[in-house]
Amino acid sequence: MSTTTDPYKGWAPLTHVKKTRGWIDPCPFWDDHGNAYLVRVSEKAGLGSRDPASVPGESDGTCLLDEGVHIFDGNLNHHTIEGAKMYKRNGYYYIFAPAGGVKTGWQTVLRSKNIYGPYEDRIVMHQGKTNVNGPHQGGWVETQTGEHWFIHFQDRGPYGRIVHLQPMVWVDDWPVIGKDTENCGTGEPVDVYKKPDVGGVFPVQVPETSDDFDKNKLGLQWQWNANPQEKWYSLTERDGFLRLYALNNSNESGLLYHAPNILTQLFQAPEFTASAKLEFSPAQTGDKAGLVILGDEYMYLTIEKTEEANKVACIYGSPSENGYREEVLESRTAESTTVIFRVDVRNGAVCSFSFSYDRENFVNAGRDFNATAGSWVGAKLGIFAMNTYSDSKGFADFDWVIVGKPVVPAEDNIVSRGDIMKKYDNNYGVRMCDSVIKRHRLLPVKWSYDYGVYLRVWKKSGLKQAMKNISGTLRTIWIFTWIPTDI
Repeated sequence: MSTTTDPYKGWAPLTHVKKTRGWIDPCPFWDDHGNAYLVRVSEKAGLGSRDPASVPGESDGTCLLDEGVHIFDGNLNHHTIEGAKMYKRNGYYYIFAPAGGVKTGWQTVLRSKNIYGPYEDRIVMHQGKTNVNGPHQGGWVETQTGEHWFIHFQDRGPYGRIVHLQPMVWVDDWPVIGKDTENCGTGEPVDVYKKPDVGGVFPVQVPETSDDFDKNKLGLQWQWNANPQEKWYSLTERDGFLRLYALNNSNESGLLYHAPNILTQLFQAPEFTASAKLEFSPAQTGDKAGLVILGDEYMYLTIEKTEEANKVACIYGSPSENGYREEVLESRTAESTTVIFRVDVRNGAVCSFSFSYDRENFVNAGRDFNATAGSWVGAKLGIFAMNTYSDSKGFADFDWVIVGKPVVPAEDNIVSRGDIMKKYDNNYGVRMCDSVIKRHRLLPVKWSYDYGVYLRVWKKSGLKQAMKNISGTLRTIWIFTWIPTDI
């Protein structure tokens, strides 16, 4: 435990509150008499159960007074209960705690008039018929206007732990979180809801993603793969560029997975394209720099100085019996030391890498890669410079990183609504679309909401006319690309 009167002006040295094993998710609580308690969860080896206990402590939080009282058995109806948060309201002590597992669980609430129990239990939110699986690890928030809300996360695999904000009401001194569609006291997460009333109106803000590195400090979207060190980078060595130094990861095998000096950011959308322009200035063999999708499995594009020449390579990394291994999927001689690396991320976290020297003509590299989650986080987009063998004086200057909408190939031709209406009635247009899809093996590559159905055809297909079906019942655009019959 550590304390401060100002989080921006330093913290007191850490205090070891309790030497123990198997205690997780501690939550301090001060009741209205000034007494201090610690509610925590213990995991019983081999049983997979987690049981909350309440422990009295000193009011300053520096130590505990005894071993605590076991107050609830999660084995009965709420296996894997964890993440306990304690509150007091209207004479009741409440413990909010998720149970059932991160991906498949629910939100449990315990309540009692006595802090040591016995406690009643109730499931106050579950997935229900929604797409929000395992609503998990949350906390109760009360606004200055008296509204009640609950913030929690949803595990979306490679997309990480997505934060949700749910409305909350009190019914008979039980919280109901989300929307109680069946009037049973158990809510379901909402997709859309009116924002909290916090006493004012504020503009919509979204996290930053792209960066042109024209400031003297990194934006909040960036996270290092380990505790940062100043020697890893510079924003002042070259104006308008981020310089990453080709340092060696001396603690491990030299693989990228173990490198601490990867600059990363989380996925901010189900689909996006990210590109990075860099200028490579190697000093010795083994210097490399590039763009990575990082998780338990990972793939990256890199420009590397080898004994023969600078090479552009696509490399795949994955767990193995001896830790991690890397496989070179593709390698070719670099045409320039200035290169643009790009990754297209499609629904399902399917990633495709490519590179260009002029930002217009991109060359595909490697193969499609399904991004995977990391430890406790989703997959991450990252940029890096390193040396596999030793520290180097080499570096890479990153001009920019741009994160935006998915890249779609340029159209050959899209027939206007007026043209198709002149030639075909609506039903015939539907039949024509079906026929063209089957005959020319067109495959859907993108969804977006609008009227009608577009057929997108590349010039190489030889198909002279793309057709659009106008249908008042279809509020979707299908975009198709032709697949040659010899594939």
